[in-house]
Amino acid sequence: MGLKILFLHGWQSVPGGVKPKHLAARGHQVWNPALDDEQFELALAVAQANLDRHRPDVIVGSSRGGAVAMNLESGGTPLVLLCPAWKRWGAAKRVKPNAVILHSRADEVIPFSDSLELLAASGLPEDALLEVGSDHRLADESSLSVMHWAAELLGAGQWPPWLDEPPVREAFPAFSAAWEETAIEGAYVCDACGEEIVIPLDPSEGSIQEYIEDCPVCCRANLISIQFEEGGQVIVSAQPEQENGL
Repeated sequence: MGLKILFLHGWQSVPGGVKPKHLAARGHQVWNPALDDEQFELALAVAQANLDRHRPDVIVGSSRGGAVAMNLESGGTPLVLLCPAWKRWGAAKRVKPNAVILHSRADEVIPFSDSLELLAASGLPEDALLEVGSDHRLADESSLSVMHWAAELLGAGQWPPWLDEPPVREAFPAFSAAWEETAIEGAYVCDACGEEIVIPLDPSEGSIQEYIEDCPVCCRANLISIQFEEGGQVIVSAQPEQENGL
């Protein structure tokens, strides 16, 4: 069974756009009310009435609809915000912890820096802001795919890490291409014996990996940490297992 989703459209937009249709086509029940373009308080009242009546699993707000979503009395209902215009409408200056923001750095309407500022003010982790698309609309297939994935993840009560999930990786060709070109081996230095140990690397297991491995030279257990970064760089480190209380 699909999720119950409240979709809040942007300024001078109308219900039934490509984004709510995308969500509905994937089996979700979507409420997409018409929001008044002139009076923000009226738009907020309509959205609040729909929220109270339908009790959605997740709220998706686009541009001005993102500002509406931020100003709702929504309790623990998670938010997916698409290029939120929070500086233009409403009083809310922060978002709740169970929120994710999608924004294009090339957005010609709402500056990408607005979402960076919102992220910092809300104390959210960096990967709660997903850079997608090439304009303000976020109507391309990759952006729609990430929106759908984020709504399902949050609506089901799940959490990051975001970039380890296939739908998001597919929307970031820079990451995917760099991972494919990354060498298949890395190395760490065992803290106990000082030997450099070469290990295989598998980017398909996620951008951040941790596991425990016995040093093949001295048999001491090490906590191995691997991080794949954009551009193909890989950071490999190790520390003694006992330092982590494992």
